Amino acid sequence: MTRVLISLGSNIRPRQHLQQAVERLRERSRVLAVSPVYETRPIGPDGKPTPDQPRFFNAAALIETDLDAATLKNCVLRPIEEELGRERRPNKYAPRTIDLDITLFGDQVLDLDSRHIPDPDLLQYAHIARPLADLEPDFRHPEDGRTLAEIADALPQTGVAPRPDVSL
Repeated sequence: MTRVLISLGSNIRPRQHLQQAVERLRERSRVLAVSPVYETRPIGPDGKPTPDQPRFFNAAALIETDLDAATLKNCVLRPIEEELGRERRPNKYAPRTIDLDITLFGDQVLDLDSRHIPDPDLLQYAHIARPLADLEPDFRHPEDGRTLAEIADALPQTGVAPRPDVSL
């Protein structure tokens, strides 16, 4: 069994879509824990805030699976996104009902389609690192070597606000 950290994000009816995504993950995998929810500013391709779309709610889930990364992505995560109305557009920074990404797949380093795992965004954005650190603070990044807590603490927290009123 592999422990997998999945990043979740939504900025179209985010409370509803995050809750539904976690429910579906629980139906299709062994969910060990879900992080608190954070409200974050949308970010554009230049890494700067994009004020012309709604704010995101972000969280993370820790699951355990016997699936390989490709099967998890294509047979579990993508179908959940599709069920919740995710539309893939040329602009990957467009608003979305739900985004489910494998951020860490145990301590493995993989290239899956056009994505690298561990997700490089983990080292750049607090809205990804903070929820993961809430779940597995002492887990060491397989390429960087720092713990998730060290990575999250080193990133600017500007625009990342806890949402204790939203529980998953």
